[in-house]
Amino acid sequence: MSFNTIEANRRAGRFADREQLWLFGYGSLIYKAGFDYLERRPASITGWVRRFWQGSHDHRGTPDAPGRVATLVRAPGETCLGMAYRVTPAVFEHLDHREKNGYLRFATEMTFADGTTDEGLVYIATEDNAAFAGPAPVAAIARRIAVSEGPSGPNRDYLLNLAAALRELGATDEHVFALEAELRALEDG
Repeated sequence: MSFNTIEANRRAGRFADREQLWLFGYGSLIYKAGFDYLERRPASITGWVRRFWQGSHDHRGTPDAPGRVATLVRAPGETCLGMAYRVTPAVFEHLDHREKNGYLRFATEMTFADGTTDEGLVYIATEDNAAFAGPAPVAAIARRIAVSEGPSGPNRDYLLNLAAALRELGATDEHVFALEAELRALEDG
């Protein structure tokens, strides 16, 4: 699969026939929507964990020096806390462009804080996309994040804003918090 997934998402057209639907955000969508939405609620999905295993050639890095951003990786029995937005399909044009660097739309069941559930969509960069960076030691990922910058700003800001947003949600994310600690140690050292 190429870096640019805009056309693949448009061809799939998943949920384009609905007037409204839920969108699950687990990375920058938690703290920076950047699109119109009807409602915003904390939510979780099961069977997934957040990992900084996706290269960012377009937002938090460049083609020559890609940053590292979050994607979801299958993890049976695990839960990923994030933010759900009730949106209209009109936001797909913006989101398909924002998530174009390897992310595809997938259906997911999400659970809200009150225990209710609903189906919606989530953008996931799977390991078969050209920008997938894969697993690496926390120190190596943090070093990459520390030096990467792209049109959307420094990669470090993405990580630090996500860590702060997760704390506000009351989420525990060992991977994100370990990266944050390693990044701060690099910056202090």
